[in-house]
Amino acid sequence: METVTLGVSIAVPEPYGSLLQERRVGFGDTAAHGIPTHVTLLPPTEVPTASRERIEAHLAAVAASSRSFPMRLSGTDTFRPLSPVVFVQVVEGGAACGWLQEQVRVSDGPLNRELSFPYHPHVTVAHGIAEELLDKAYTELADFEAAWTATGFALYEQGADGVWRLQREYPFNDAADAGPTAGDHAPRTSEAPSGDPVGRPDTARPSTVERADRSSAADRPKRRPSPPAPRAEAVPQRAEPAAPRGAVPAQGGAVPAQGGTAAPARPVVTP
Repeated sequence: METVTLGVSIAVPEPYGSLLQERRVGFGDTAAHGIPTHVTLLPPTEVPTASRERIEAHLAAVAASSRSFPMRLSGTDTFRPLSPVVFVQVVEGGAACGWLQEQVRVSDGPLNRELSFPYHPHVTVAHGIAEELLDKAYTELADFEAAWTATGFALYEQGADGVWRLQREYPFNDAADAGPTAGDHAPRTSEAPSGDPVGRPDTARPSTVERADRSSAADRPKRRPSPPAPRAEAVPQRAEPAAPRGAVPAQGGAVPAQGGTAAPARPVVTP
């Protein structure tokens, strides 16, 4: 059976996307040449080529059930010692990303899959390089800030050369009428049964985003992380990483167009 490797993500817009990609390459992460800067919604997933049409229809339905929301990045954190990753933190829009990734992987859809770790939205800036270079990335991007309005997500395909290439963009249902667009500074403030509305949120219960809004009046305050402490030798294990200390769901987010249901968002380690 012929297969293809796909991923779904929210692109980090210019000028931030190119800047972080260049910094990632500069830290020695050569794979970054083929990885556009992004927040993952679906990690690399191998699917049958024949299911491509249904996958695209499913993603279009998810986007049509969602609305634009503010995103903000601030400072760095790491998944070490469980995974050799340094990332820029998503401090606003995280709850929305959590809701979206649940809809992308909905149980009756063509992209249903289990995750290796709980979901945790982030922007990778160094992965699988020497410890001293991971430390460098952690320190040098500690003051990084970026803000924009997320107006959709995109489908990417990984080629035989390892490069991820954009296949199709999926704007949210209000993107055409939205004031701010991706790149603007926002205020701080697919195999389903044919004909079924795949990925449509259940209106009977509040969404993850709505629950987050009720439980938190503001996002985690911006902070400059302190340098990583010396690490003791760790015994390899498949433990699930905890979210960075002090993390709470972001206020606001991708409010479903017609309400929505989602299990509480959980963090995940992805490149």
